[in-house]
Amino acid sequence: MKNEIKIPSMGESISTVIIGQILTPTESLVNADAEILELETDKVNQVLYAPSQGKLVWLVNTGDKASIGDVIGYVEVSEKTEVISKKQEGIFPVDHSLSSKQEKAFNPPSEKPLEGKSIRKGKENFLEEIKNSGRQIPQQEESKIAYKNQAKRSETRHPMSKIRKVIAARLVESQHTTAMLTTFNEVDMSNVMQMREKYKELFTKKYEVKLGFMSFFVKAVTAALKVYPIFNSYLDGNDIVHREYYDLGIAVGTERGVIVPVVRDCDRLTFSGVESGIETYAKNAKEGTLKADDLQGAGFTITNGGVYGSLISTPILAPVQCGILGMHKIEKRAVVIEDEIVIRPMMYLALSYDHRLADGKEAVSFLVYIKSLLEEPARLLLEI
Repeated sequence: MKNEIKIPSMGESISTVIIGQILTPTESLVNADAEILELETDKVNQVLYAPSQGKLVWLVNTGDKASIGDVIGYVEVSEKTEVISKKQEGIFPVDHSLSSKQEKAFNPPSEKPLEGKSIRKGKENFLEEIKNSGRQIPQQEESKIAYKNQAKRSETRHPMSKIRKVIAARLVESQHTTAMLTTFNEVDMSNVMQMREKYKELFTKKYEVKLGFMSFFVKAVTAALKVYPIFNSYLDGNDIVHREYYDLGIAVGTERGVIVPVVRDCDRLTFSGVESGIETYAKNAKEGTLKADDLQGAGFTITNGGVYGSLISTPILAPVQCGILGMHKIEKRAVVIEDEIVIRPMMYLALSYDHRLADGKEAVSFLVYIKSLLEEPARLLLEI
């Protein structure tokens, strides 16, 4: 019996895929639901699983193109396959002893050392004695040793994944098609941290989702975009197009690279709505179940390098966007407040923007407005 392996549906806008890494080679014995293949698209990767236990046979190779619904392989199930599989699982004992003929094949004959080998060994011992005595090894001999050690090093080569190629191409495209500039500021996170600490348990109990820092930043950015709409705009030829909606991209790091799912209508969402949306996207990103539509249409992006320990960076703009906000690590620092030196949990903020659309004054004002909302988070609730 053969169980076919087909290309599954991956969203309305995706009709073809690239055969990515073959995780289990053809003719292998697999168990049901074992990871066997990775499919690649312009937006997301998706892992395929074995439909049943049996012998896996592929009809495609890495790099081939396939359409939704195509049969790309099958799992052949037979009584022999089941017996072998049970042996592998340890249900039946397996004889690991070698025959006399096999023993001879794995037992190399004795070999008398050659004179040249003895000479080289003596030379190496002599050089080791010189080194241990503190004397300097002759430069000529030292160069030979360095070259010998260098020859032992090796390199490996593997092709870039489809999603890595897309990320690389878009970053280069952004650098070539925008006049990107970055401005920096810092924000005192004391009040946000105190509010989060005070209400996080009640928040989780009521909404069944954790209260994180990202919802504060999403609401602050959304409010700032209403005051400075140029950062929710893009260039189309000689026209500046203003978005009348607030869809924010939230960068999420995965093993396959950074992807940016989009949280829609952030101006209408509550804090719990923002946190629920982010949590769902983060889970889907790690499981590889994001759809192409989940990654399209953001008007502004927020990225958080602070979760990896980054203190400051210059985020790169996404295509057809005017701005991206970089969050960073919260770190206690000495700052001056009302002529007194105090310790505060501080975060550096970085705003990269397209200088063709926004001037420095607008960019600085936009970032300062975000800073003021985060330092007085009650203003977010009162919308003032």
